[in-house]
Formats: sequence, structure tokens, C-alpha cells
Amino acid sequence: MAATYKRILLKLSGEALMGDDSYGINRAVIERIVGEIGEVVALGVQVAVVIGGGNIFRGVAPAAEGMDRATADYMGMLATVMNAMALSDAMKRQGLECRVQSALNLEQVAEPFIRGKALRYLEEGKIVIFGAGTGNPFFTTDTAAALRGVEMGVEVVIKATKVDGVYTADPKIDASASRYQELSFDEAIAKNLKVMDATALTLCRDQNLPIIVFSIFKPGALKRVVTKQDEGTLVHCN
Repeated sequence: MAATYKRILLKLSGEALMGDDSYGINRAVIERIVGEIGEVVALGVQVAVVIGGGNIFRGVAPAAEGMDRATADYMGMLATVMNAMALSDAMKRQGLECRVQSALNLEQVAEPFIRGKALRYLEEGKIVIFGAGTGNPFFTTDTAAALRGVEMGVEVVIKATKVDGVYTADPKIDASASRYQELSFDEAIAKNLKVMDATALTLCRDQNLPIIVFSIFKPGALKRVVTKQDEGTLVHCN
């Protein structure tokens, strides 16, 4: 089945890399996620990735209590770069071409974020992994995903979570909760459905950039998303 999208941005949380571990990177999980990304690349889809750092920062979170917020945020950005490096290594071992770009200046381990270069990499079929969020404290990696998505001219931001879409209520608590197949940005904001943070949602809405929320833990789900099968929840403008 042919892909519907030519260029996507995949937002991966750091927690997605943990698997069932309490923190850190689960090797089997990261290899499976990379395999899913490889299936999409094989369809001719250009893939950019923004990755979080919660799996690493969780291990140092107790020490960060009471810490200056900006300092803690910079620590979180460094955690995302570590995840980006691990993801890049796993991709290379599976034969996928990729580049890591960081919003912080860490030239020994990653290229600096340069929009034109990133666009060229995507056009060449390379995966581009963006680390260090926006490079600024007080902004989440959700906002970084929205920002990079707009800058890269992607057709959709695809947010990978542990749940297979957006529900009317928490399905773990409410057995009657049902999955939205689609909803508008305004609905998501008004109902506080926590698709992404408010800044990211507003930016995507203003730039008419749709979001799809799906479960990265369902085998083949990412491929079904890019081929527009019934997978996840589509959030779009009215």
C-alpha cells in the first residue's frame, strides 16, 4: 500500500524507549521502533524525528527537585541528545542513513541545527533526528516537534504514545471510554484532551499542520498511519 504522506515528523517520547524498564533505554524496544521507522522509509516517506528525554531525566529527577527551572530544562535537553545518539546508532546498525542535529551547540557529538541542511538531508532520503528540544528552557519537546514540523514543511506531526489514540476519558480508568477517530484543534483545546501541550497545539492549528496520535507499541501501527488506515486519532483544523 502506498504512503499518503511524503514527509512526516515523528514525535517520540523518551519514555517510549524504556519499554517496561523504570528508566534508561531498552535495547529491544529501540530496535523494534527503528524497524517500524525503517518500514516507513522503505515506502519513500521522508522522516524527521523529535525525541524527548524523560527516560533518562527520570533517573536524576529526585536530585533536580528544588533546582532552578532553567537548569533542570537544560539537563532535560541534554538527555534528549543522549536519546538521539542512541536512536541514531540503532538506525545505522539496521542500515538506515540518518543525521543528528542539536539545538544546543554540541559539535563533538551532533551537528548544530541548520534548517537548510536538515531539509537537504530529508530530500536525500536520510532520517533527521532533532535533539535538545527548541534549545530554550520552558518549552517542551511537544513544542519542539511542532516547531520543527513547521520548519521542515512536513505534512503531519505523528505523536507516538503508549495509547492508540485520543480517548474521551482515560481508558485505563474508564472502561466506557471511546477513541476519537478525528477531532478539531479547538475541540482538543476546549476539552483539555492533552494531545500535546497548549503551545504546540496552537502552533499546529495556526499553521494548519495536522497531528496524529497513535501507539508506538502496536506492531505495524506507524505504517498504517502513513498509509491512512484506521489507526490513531487525527487532530486537524475545522
